[in-house]
Amino acid sequence: MHNNTLFPVKEVPAIMGISTNNTGHKFIVREDTNEVLSCMSNKYQLVSNQEVWDMTSGVMKKNGGELTEPLTYGNGARTMWKWSFPEIKVEIATNDIVSPEIIVTNSYDGSSEVGAIAGAFRLICTNGMIIGHKIGQSGIRHNIWADVEAFYSIVQEMINRTEEVFTSDFKRLIDTPINQTHIGDLIEMFPMQTMQALTDYMVSHPVKNYWDLMNAATWITSHKMDRKKEATRKLEKKIFPKISSMVINA
Repeated sequence: MHNNTLFPVKEVPAIMGISTNNTGHKFIVREDTNEVLSCMSNKYQLVSNQEVWDMTSGVMKKNGGELTEPLTYGNGARTMWKWSFPEIKVEIATNDIVSPEIIVTNSYDGSSEVGAIAGAFRLICTNGMIIGHKIGQSGIRHNIWADVEAFYSIVQEMINRTEEVFTSDFKRLIDTPINQTHIGDLIEMFPMQTMQALTDYMVSHPVKNYWDLMNAATWITSHKMDRKKEATRKLEKKIFPKISSMVINA
């Protein structure tokens, strides 16, 4: 399932014209297709997807993690692996259960560090939500890549703190009555072609608090948008921070 993300890459010195003088930069090249994924400074330290996989998959599987989504963008320049933990269940409200997810990321174009972002999966409606804003987005920059054990420990801590973080963060959303102006603010975050579906959902599922608003938003990204598109992922990462800021100003 994950093998399509583990293609080999290599570094090729960037030269100017016919000159062999070093420009201080290098190309990151995908070896199986010979595509240039990026041009990076020589200070950039290449960390392959294979290295990230070898480093993270063990701790995920040890804690009951199941790989659900391995995705690449930009011809492989950016990669994410989503892990779910179905055996860990936290009841946020009566019969409303969420399980943790962790999204591991890597890039060859400098757009992101090697990272792990916390998320959640709501069983009642199969919504996925990224909540890295609060649990913490841990990462190791490519140009200081060294401490594998530190990264391993951070991922382990994210799993261990699931119940604590879910109950505190999500309870605040449940306990705060909705400010009606914030519904319009949320709708404006979404692409035009999804706004009607989002509005219809909130008509059939009245929004009484910010947990309801959160779940309306994640229902759209989970069921009405293409989850293989990078734009959907970027929108997902914005939802929880946006709604958290709304709660502060409710």
